[in-house]
Amino acid sequence: MSELSWQEAVEHIAQAASLDELKEWRARWVGRHGTITERMKELKALPPEERRARGYELNQAREAILEALAAREATLKDLGEAANLEAERWDLTLPGRQPEVGLLHPLTRVRRRIEDVLLRLGFSLAYGPQVETEWYNFEALNIPPNHPAREMQDSFFVDIPGMVLRTHTSPVQIRAMEQHQGRLPVKIIAPGLTYRRDDDATHVPMFQQVEGLVVDRGISVADLMGTLTAMAQELLGPSTKTRFRSSYFPFTEPSLEMDVTCAVCQGRGCRVCKDTGWVEILGSGLVHPTVLRNGGYDPDQVSGFAFGMGVERIAMRLYGLDDLRLLYQNDLRFLLGFRHQGGLR
Repeated sequence: MSELSWQEAVEHIAQAASLDELKEWRARWVGRHGTITERMKELKALPPEERRARGYELNQAREAILEALAAREATLKDLGEAANLEAERWDLTLPGRQPEVGLLHPLTRVRRRIEDVLLRLGFSLAYGPQVETEWYNFEALNIPPNHPAREMQDSFFVDIPGMVLRTHTSPVQIRAMEQHQGRLPVKIIAPGLTYRRDDDATHVPMFQQVEGLVVDRGISVADLMGTLTAMAQELLGPSTKTRFRSSYFPFTEPSLEMDVTCAVCQGRGCRVCKDTGWVEILGSGLVHPTVLRNGGYDPDQVSGFAFGMGVERIAMRLYGLDDLRLLYQNDLRFLLGFRHQGGLR
């Protein structure tokens, strides 16, 4: 039938070294054009008695070869699986691998610390939408239509008329006063994202703010300065030096800015503090009477104070950073440097 007898082919199949070699033997003997297949086609030309004997012999050969192919294929697969298991076997004597543990972003840790300090001072959390109406973002806060903050170069307006990406979390103050419906006291903080068209070493287009509001009877500047001083010393350390400067905000009167000593130069002067030794971290003041009225309160009966700070500015002070844009570049090498910062969870 061939240079090899089918008995010899069975012996060779039993010694095949790979599955590919088995495929060659299968095609050579029992494939579409294999030796036995071709011999089967020749049976019709033989006399009946010879055809019967020859057919029996060919079927016997075919079954023997198929059985040998199946047996060797099973053996080769078992050998391959055993080799793979051996290659993948773990060496239990090796030391274990330390799993990578994630950590909170430094801004999240700082925001939580600010919230913790203020919650312990008696404030409660309040939230509002990031896409805000012009009424809550500007007009209710005594910012008239001709104010510079309403210009396109300062604020991000959206395609919906009368809507803007909030430029501060102050709209939450109006919403909180409305929700209290004249009840006293109002004492809330409003953490969240805000948006402005700024981008330099101390400003980014999207940043986090925490604002605070207190409304009650008899609230004065002394209450404001005492609260902010206690908060600064709790956040930045008892030796933190602060100073208050008069300023202007449409929603407070009088208005004050609070500075702390620069963390980068320790008060000696650098580019971050513009060589003054101080960094402004928040604005504050007594709530403007118009804002109290818009929130549903009578300014002749009650008063209040408000303040707002950027979480990034506090993070710069706590971590000694000279460029807050580093906090938004998602560089793992930089962020992993905060893994062992004590006291900031």
